[in-house]
Amino acid sequence: MIDKKKKAPLLYAEALVKARRWCALQERSHSELKEKLFSWEVKYKDIQQIISDLIEEGFLSEERFAKSFAGGKFRIKHWGKNKITQQLQRKGVSEKNIETGLKEIDNNDYRKTIKKLIQKKLPSLKSFSDFNKKGKLSQYLALKGFEIDLVWDVIREELGE
Repeated sequence: MIDKKKKAPLLYAEALVKARRWCALQERSHSELKEKLFSWEVKYKDIQQIISDLIEEGFLSEERFAKSFAGGKFRIKHWGKNKITQQLQRKGVSEKNIETGLKEIDNNDYRKTIKKLIQKKLPSLKSFSDFNKKGKLSQYLALKGFEIDLVWDVIREELGE
């Protein structure tokens, strides 16, 4: 029989040091940090204080997180603004900071990315009619989080009316 030892909850000072290290690795949202602190079994009153301390010390910034998240998901995963917004909302980021984060995405790059995704997807749609190709492309780009009006504009631009 395996004896599982229950970990003792982290004390405030230990949790603060560990949280600083964890936040220094990459930008974190307040909700991610709160979840992590709960997983470390930190007392609720200590969690609130740790979050406040980390904000004051500059280890935690919701605005910085939103900018980093939005820019990264767009550049690396080619997500559209709708999907980025949805994910930031799930992480409890304020609307103001979501807007700030989305401003990190250049409109020209945004359109270029849609065009690039269309060109990448087209070869897999060879057997479809032009009408069906456009429908499949719009569905694909909408699922990636791009605004449907913009998607249709770019599809018309790329494939003709």
